[in-house]
Amino acid sequence: MDAKKFLLNEKDIPQAWYNVIADMKTKPAPLIHPGTKQPLKAEDLYPIFSKAASEQEVNYTDRWIEIPEEVREMYRIWRPTPLVRAEGLERLLDTPAHIYFKNESVSPVGSHKLNSAIAQAYYCKQEGITNITTETGAGQWGAALSLAAKHFGLELAVYMVKISYEQKPYRRSIMQTYGAEVIASPSMSTKAGRKIITENPNHVGSLGTAISEAVELAMSTPNCKYVLGSVLNHVSLHQTVIGLEAEKQMEMTGEYPDLVIACFGGGSNFSGVAFPFLRHKLSGEKAATQFIAAEPSSCPKLTRGVFQYDFGDEAGYTPLIPMYTLGHNFRPANIHAGGLRYHGAGAIISQLKRDKLIDAVDIPQLESFKAATMFARSEGIIPAPESSHAIAATIREALKCKVEGKSKTILFNLSGHGLIDMTAYDRYFANDLANYEVSDEEIRANTAALEQIMK
Repeated sequence: MDAKKFLLNEKDIPQAWYNVIADMKTKPAPLIHPGTKQPLKAEDLYPIFSKAASEQEVNYTDRWIEIPEEVREMYRIWRPTPLVRAEGLERLLDTPAHIYFKNESVSPVGSHKLNSAIAQAYYCKQEGITNITTETGAGQWGAALSLAAKHFGLELAVYMVKISYEQKPYRRSIMQTYGAEVIASPSMSTKAGRKIITENPNHVGSLGTAISEAVELAMSTPNCKYVLGSVLNHVSLHQTVIGLEAEKQMEMTGEYPDLVIACFGGGSNFSGVAFPFLRHKLSGEKAATQFIAAEPSSCPKLTRGVFQYDFGDEAGYTPLIPMYTLGHNFRPANIHAGGLRYHGAGAIISQLKRDKLIDAVDIPQLESFKAATMFARSEGIIPAPESSHAIAATIREALKCKVEGKSKTILFNLSGHGLIDMTAYDRYFANDLANYEVSDEEIRANTAALEQIMK
């Protein structure tokens, strides 16, 4: 478990986020107002999001967007994060590949989510907002926003997907420790939640249901805004501090990644590590680099979904997003990687996938836990179930190198640790976990009506 770390100084924390849309030859299609069917302007988003986030969402021209100094000041608590050469994993696999990981698990809440939580809470505070709402799947985003909200003096209500609320009680405890109110979703506290429960009393929740409830509460509460943890452009923007730091650290190694890999739910941590490196592919400077999004086989929107305008939530409160989707009513299996149980991909990722600039693979649950265990035993870090999908994809690529006798440089993002997910590991060691596969018929049935949304 000897690790070679590549560390930066506080002065190396990026001063600006990177907006990949500015460099994309084919821009993502715009968000659409579900009522008028017209492209959204920033002011159309003001009732839901902070003005700064709304303006960042529709910014298709500025390559660099300055990080406020107060946000950078909070970043200094744990950033820059380490880049680590995973030599123990390399030896275990007996691979000629060189494997590096960016360790985002060292943040105070144990994941990358704090990068955007701080920024969005800051913008709400600057606007004079007093209350915010959000959704959370496995709880990493909810924990991050709870800490950020407390720092900026904001009241926070978190709708946590019910199955994760029950599977991961300590993530709920973390949010409550920071002062947030946590509600299992679907709940009886909103019109959307009551409708879902009435139609399906045993509904275990999804990110789509939790988003619906959080948006509804924000829209009905004075001086309140909704804050999102993934999917949208401004969230991906904030996460690019990960890849911008990793660029400098890869220079320290004397290598450049042939492959950049991250797990994929809505796209926040994948965007964060990939987009800064992707700009060199877009310019033609590093055209050979491959980017791989690793999603669960039980929720395979990038690998098996359809590209279509769809809602970001189950009730249809959000703008219409051009995305690879399984349908906003999709009910994912109860896998432990709760942060990856989302029906769609963000607009930027979806366009990059359409243009064949990124690739995607789907990982069965048991393969992800096998990879997680191998990583923990060789590198000493117990990864989150979400991050384990990236590790599994990395192991696949490293073993290909072994078979082909080729050495490649692989960089993956360790988006968070799994120290609050040990019940999932217990079930894995007890052979009490299973793989889940979505049938083609289920996907077709769930997406059949999507074309009608735009009519």
